Amino acid sequence: MIQTGLIPSTHNDLLTDVSYDFYGLRLATGSLDQRIKIWQLDESNGSWSVEDDWKAHDAAISKLSWAHPEFGTILASSSFDRTAKIWEQTSFGTQGEPQPNGNQQQSTASSSRWVERAALVEARGTVRAVEFAPHHFGLKLATISSDNQLRIYECLEQSSLSNWQLSEEVDVLTLPSSSAQSSHSVAFATPTQTSAALDSASASLVAQALQQSQAPFGQSRPGMGNREADGGWCISWCKDRYWGELIATGCGISGVIKIIQISSSRRPTTLLALSLDTSSATSGPSSDTAAAAVTDADAPTPYAVTSVAWAPSCGRSYHLIATGSRDGHVRIWKVKPSEDMDAEDVEGSDLRWTGSMIADFDQHKSSVGRVEWNITGTVLSSAGNDGRVRLWKATISNVWRPAGSLGIEQAEDTDVNMDENVVAD
Repeated sequence: MIQTGLIPSTHNDLLTDVSYDFYGLRLATGSLDQRIKIWQLDESNGSWSVEDDWKAHDAAISKLSWAHPEFGTILASSSFDRTAKIWEQTSFGTQGEPQPNGNQQQSTASSSRWVERAALVEARGTVRAVEFAPHHFGLKLATISSDNQLRIYECLEQSSLSNWQLSEEVDVLTLPSSSAQSSHSVAFATPTQTSAALDSASASLVAQALQQSQAPFGQSRPGMGNREADGGWCISWCKDRYWGELIATGCGISGVIKIIQISSSRRPTTLLALSLDTSSATSGPSSDTAAAAVTDADAPTPYAVTSVAWAPSCGRSYHLIATGSRDGHVRIWKVKPSEDMDAEDVEGSDLRWTGSMIADFDQHKSSVGRVEWNITGTVLSSAGNDGRVRLWKATISNVWRPAGSLGIEQAEDTDVNMDENVVAD
């Protein structure tokens, strides 16, 4: 069971992002009104109250991200003003006290205030997403902007948080793969399948059926355009330390999610590209047994991916990556390295990762703005322009099914059934 509650009168304009802290007891919200609000949970009655509120940017806020608490109480924000900012909470501040950058915060709490420690201004487009790296890699921050550049920053002075070095700047669209030669194999999976055969004939038939079923539906939806408003820019770090610094990112209107390896010893490379053109991809040295690729005529129409979320592995031998797109689909991808590959091979050249789509849901019937996993990577939530948050869960046989949905029309403290055998609307 999940109990839901309503937080009224949060901002003066539309919310653009909501982010829980590590413990789930505080909530940061960003809005088109250019303000950030910090909410504190009262565990005794389950209510949320405003702890801090300040104007953070000169344009709409696009994304928020909390750092791991071992580094302190740190929040990163990105905005359409082409900047990303680092904020730190300090105790015993005076209400309305000027900050080092000249901005003045109007906080509702007299015992603390949020101070702007750094402003990252390298982006040449609107900064659409920001996310701190897993804490075992140090205090690092990734940003993606509408100039299609993935930027990795590293904090050089954790005591002051004022010195951030741009360690990597990558053009996602033109980033080469880890090998000069790569192969793409065809494998399709529906929401009721956990795997798919690599038979080229059957795969072609499935691809044709998918295209026919999506063609009339896709023509009535936005998402395939040349404007910045039609694109999607998103990032998500791999939570597993074993495979090193991996990040999933998408940009523009290509509908492709690239798995990028960040290494201190060499330039970033693309390990794998997930795309509806094949619904499966294999990256690495070419193979004589690679299956035939899907032709352009069979390929489904791509739509901008607006959100990506890398699930915690929790001991699985493979990774799960969820995506939400402007075509209204929530998709789950199964990604894994070759069985004979270990962590040392990640730094080498003989890399081979495979990915296949194991679930595809279109219940939102409108653009999906956010996908997010629970802490164990067993339940996926998605939010769409239909005004609902939908939940997805795998059954005992490892088949992904709808598990419920939440809507603003539901009363406060509504219970949502998470029984894995219940299929919601």
